[in-house]
Amino acid sequence: MNRRTFRRPVSVLIVVHTEAGEVLLLRRSQPFDFWQSVTGSLGEGEKHSDAALRELAEETGLSNEGVLSYAGLSRQFVIDPRWRHKYQPGVVENVEFEWRYRLDRIVPIRLHDAEHSEFCWCPIDEAIERVWSWTNRAALEQLRLELST
Repeated sequence: MNRRTFRRPVSVLIVVHTEAGEVLLLRRSQPFDFWQSVTGSLGEGEKHSDAALRELAEETGLSNEGVLSYAGLSRQFVIDPRWRHKYQPGVVENVEFEWRYRLDRIVPIRLHDAEHSEFCWCPIDEAIERVWSWTNRAALEQLRLELST
């Protein structure tokens, strides 16, 4: 019997940034073209701390070049209709845990070609303007506030 595996409606968002405020953004092309930070759903039984490490490595190749820390924040949002088929019928909301990966300086990135078409490092103000999701924008705005104090 072929059972379909659905995504858990729990995810992580990892803002990769330098101490100087440069932010890594990834360009996604499916199901539409947009810029985002590192993101991903938790696997069955996976803790969000483990998912943050896994997604960071899968999407960027980064693993021990910086410091990964939980921002202590989570946000609930309505799942975009273009992704709802990946979740069990009737699931319309997701909880996203916010993580940060702080680097001393910009480092090389090994992009996961199946998910993203390109990456860029940009100043945090530009990153806030570029990202598609409101949760990503909120995470970047919070980081900007913390970096300015």
